[in-house]
Amino acid sequence: MASRSHRSPSPGRRRNALVAATVAAAVALVAVLIVAFRPDDSTAADPAAATAVAGTRATPTPTTPEPKTSSPTPTPSAATRSSSPTPTAAAASPRSSATAATNPREPRKASGAAPLAGRIKPGVSYDGVATFYDVGNGDGACLYGPTDDVMTAAMNHTDYETSKACGAYILVRAANGASVTVRITNECPLPCAPGQLDLSPQAFAKLADPVKGRIPITWSLLSPSTSDTVSIRYKTGSTRYWCAIQAIGHRNPLARLEVETSAGWRELPRTEYNYFLSEQGSGCGGTTRITDIYGEQLEIAGLGVRPDVVQSTRVQFARH
Repeated sequence: MASRSHRSPSPGRRRNALVAATVAAAVALVAVLIVAFRPDDSTAADPAAATAVAGTRATPTPTTPEPKTSSPTPTPSAATRSSSPTPTAAAASPRSSATAATNPREPRKASGAAPLAGRIKPGVSYDGVATFYDVGNGDGACLYGPTDDVMTAAMNHTDYETSKACGAYILVRAANGASVTVRITNECPLPCAPGQLDLSPQAFAKLADPVKGRIPITWSLLSPSTSDTVSIRYKTGSTRYWCAIQAIGHRNPLARLEVETSAGWRELPRTEYNYFLSEQGSGCGGTTRITDIYGEQLEIAGLGVRPDVVQSTRVQFARH
């Protein structure tokens, strides 16, 4: 009798072994298929994580690749467009803006108002009296010098206003309807009252018989038509270290005179004898800027310090 270990397996055990072998074969087949169809390691990397490292927004890789063109047309970036902008009207014609920025010598005109006027204002009629005096050679407190112009007058001390009235053109009217235009060249000292004008004998004769000596008048400021231009004169003794400057022949009353210095424009004080004084020499011989009571400014360059010489210019204030 054969031993138990050499007995043939029973039919049930053979079935179990067959099933186990079949399962093992199936598992091996699945493993082979997985290995065969496993994607490449480079495509297995997370595209979102890789893009994030580059510092831009993550964009999943599309499953279908986009078609590529052989010669793509580049689109300008925003930086490229800004560096080469399409010319505009302002860029195409920079002359006007450049002129405004680099040409400060252009005269600056004002409107009809007179913001810098003193006691004598345009458009105002003043009451007073007219007298006359011997004008001699026509010189006076304004220090314009001798003149052949006989239609002149001396302004009363109050309205003379430290020579602000010098050079002003005044229309004088008498009660009888007669009128005359005079230029202020002198000061009528006290007791000349506000509103009073001391005329040349010739100007007074245009209004009334000189035997009357004194007549009531009204007068007003004028901005007359003239072909003259402004002139500049340095006073006797002027140098680069001290100077006094005078403007002559201005159509409208002068409000201020400035000189150009290394620190900018400097306004000079006005004296009673109608010169603008630079006691320390600032701006002497440099560019001069004059402003009338209407605010118009005129710049005058190229005039040296030449005492007692009337130096003509090509500029004149506008008429009002």
